[in-house]
Amino acid sequence: MLKEVRNKTFANGVCYALQTEDGYPLEVTDTFLPFYTKDAIGKNQNKLSDYDLGDRTERWMIGVSCMSGCPVRCKFCATGNLKKYRNLTADEIVEQVEFILSKNPDYDPKKSREFKINYTRMGEPFLNIEAVKEAIFKIDQKYPNVHHYISTIGIKGSDFSFIKDNITLQISLHSLDTEKRNWLIPFYHKLSIEELGQIRTKSNLKTTINLTLVDTNDFDIVKLNQYFDPKYFFIKLSPINPNSVSESNHLGNGVIKGKNLV
Repeated sequence: MLKEVRNKTFANGVCYALQTEDGYPLEVTDTFLPFYTKDAIGKNQNKLSDYDLGDRTERWMIGVSCMSGCPVRCKFCATGNLKKYRNLTADEIVEQVEFILSKNPDYDPKKSREFKINYTRMGEPFLNIEAVKEAIFKIDQKYPNVHHYISTIGIKGSDFSFIKDNITLQISLHSLDTEKRNWLIPFYHKLSIEELGQIRTKSNLKTTINLTLVDTNDFDIVKLNQYFDPKYFFIKLSPINPNSVSESNHLGNGVIKGKNLV
């Protein structure tokens, strides 16, 4: 049973710190956006048109953790503050979704225009992939309209064959310079940039390439064109959300000056 420790409210939702029965911390988010933001590809941008943030009947997104802590320790991720990590069970992942739903009894996810589970909080999903796949199966049984969005650094040996239909892949790339990427993501059992560009899925949506740009040298349009065919990939540029880890690594606010809402 997960226990709520504290929470922080944002303009478009809430972030919760939870604790497992054996005392491990994790994070889950409950956010929403206007439905038009789903068409980032068609609009070639992902900014809000105005201050209307929509509600959970439009795009309702629950961000779950797959681990408590994370062994990857990206240079701008606050999860790196945790010295220990462990994989969460499928039931602990599903329970995060149920926890958020219990906080919003007036909203029915089956009536949301998009109900999305983002596997983007603590942990690398492909280091706990069997539990993640089991959790996806269990959530699908309850919420047939759900969209699963799995973010990975690209672990070597990963099987992407289950990424299809309502499951979409995001690749956290962050730099097109190999040396800089290895510094930002100091986990060396990962696919090369060229290997990432060879990933093909059967998802209803393109694979997202996420670049949290630290400086302009991390972006290379020639390499993007060389490795990531726009037929299969969508490029997303993200800001750094400053925290104690990013500040200790002197990363500032990065290239993208806009801020995520959560």
